[in-house]
Amino acid sequence: MRSTRERADRAGDAADGRAEALLSVRDLSVDFVGASGSTRVVDRVGLDVCAGEKFALVGESGSGKTVTALSILRLNADAQYAGSVRFEGRELLAAPERELRGVRGRDIAMIFQEPMSALNPLYPIGDQICESIERHEGVSRAQATRRAIELLERTRLPEPQRRFSSFPHQLSGGQRQRAMIAMALACSPKLLIADEPTTALDVTVQRRIVELLDELQRESGMSVLLITHDLPLVRSFADRVAVMKDGRLVEQGKTAALFDAPRQAYTRMLIDSSPKRSIAPLDDAAPTLLDAREVGCRFPIGDSWFRKRRFEAVRDVDLRVARGQTLGVVGESGSGKSTLGLTLLRLAQGETCGEIRFDGTPLHELSARAMRAQRRNLQIVFQDPFHSLSPRRTVLQIVEEGIALHEPRLSAKERRERVATMLEEVGLDAGALERYPHEFSGGQRQRISIARAAILRPQLLVLDEPTSALDVSVQQQVLELLSSLQERYRMAYVFITHDLAVIRAMAHHVIVMKDGRIVESGETGRLFAEPREAYTRELLG
Repeated sequence: MRSTRERADRAGDAADGRAEALLSVRDLSVDFVGASGSTRVVDRVGLDVCAGEKFALVGESGSGKTVTALSILRLNADAQYAGSVRFEGRELLAAPERELRGVRGRDIAMIFQEPMSALNPLYPIGDQICESIERHEGVSRAQATRRAIELLERTRLPEPQRRFSSFPHQLSGGQRQRAMIAMALACSPKLLIADEPTTALDVTVQRRIVELLDELQRESGMSVLLITHDLPLVRSFADRVAVMKDGRLVEQGKTAALFDAPRQAYTRMLIDSSPKRSIAPLDDAAPTLLDAREVGCRFPIGDSWFRKRRFEAVRDVDLRVARGQTLGVVGESGSGKSTLGLTLLRLAQGETCGEIRFDGTPLHELSARAMRAQRRNLQIVFQDPFHSLSPRRTVLQIVEEGIALHEPRLSAKERRERVATMLEEVGLDAGALERYPHEFSGGQRQRISIARAAILRPQLLVLDEPTSALDVSVQQQVLELLSSLQERYRMAYVFITHDLAVIRAMAHHVIVMKDGRIVESGETGRLFAEPREAYTRELLG
């Protein structure tokens, strides 16, 4: 197996035309065709990926990274292609669909950005892995099943034989990502395209997924094309990197050289971007807005038709949020962070207990009808913008829904003006008003979600991974927006995230969760400097 340096040197030779590349892209342009005409989203892109190389394609949200990756296998809907994409010397852009189906999954496999959307919710994950093996390798169902279980074990999915029969919704985010990796590796591809494989995963699971990809790549010698906005991941993983902006490649080269001495100002801006603390200090005399005591949430789990047990997702949580304060909530996937946020807003589907007082009002005692009157002041930005935004509504209809309900005196024109102003605040222009969620990138959809929640100026906003899908430069813009809204309207945030740099920049106080409980809490600076618990030290490490 070649060393990382040898692979990088060979990749550099390919880029200079001195060696044949496994994948060669030349002058690739992609236009999306709609009712109003065509829009160019990728413009004359050229890159090479060698055998055994780890190549990263980076850039801001909407820069064309994912479209470029999908174009390799012609997976973009309503797209027109120009240029050349050659794999092992074969032209893919002009290949018949039947020939291309033989390449997809067998020679070139893909890990998609949102595994919950990419996995079929109606079939167990084992069946979905077996389908690819049976189709491309012509083996029996029994052989495919054994191979699928081996792949799940190889990707270190807990209890692979039992998880073989699990449906996607029964797995955590990290487990779904492992299932996607197992599916992609089913036919031992020569090239693996990984589109944001660690987005929305907590720090410890991120590390395990990256280590897994690195190990599998070394074992099989396959090439990896990594699509990401996570620059620290790129620096530790990739042999070479290319930077995209507005559909074009602005710079590419060996990873160490590009990070140490970037030639383009845009590349330097990306490398230098990191969350910066911009929140105002908390007033010690700020009144309590939310006070929760012994809060818990549990769900019934059926071992059989006649036997039920209770799973405690959150238990015995005490917390206090002052007006204008940001409370950070961190912990691994499955620690109960998101369930806690839903429980505080009385949106959890499980059986809840404890006392929750909002501005003196006992939320735990309110009827469903009385609770609806409180919704204006209690808003949430959900973790997965793709599923939380209605695909049948325009951005205008999505964002104006809250003010149409809570401010019925506003005219349609006034609502439209309010929505346009809000979109501008979160970094989208008025041209987005009549478009649908599927027409936006993951980061742009997250900004729409923030606009929908913030337009009502709630007193308390629960933010469930609000920046997980955002690139580093836009992330800082959103954090500054949240900070300015908080200072202007004295909004309080419960900020749930796996990104410790974001928590350090945004939170006044932090709680650390594990197995549904708070294991440590404290003022942000103190907790980061002197964590008491071993679990907290592991997260920070």
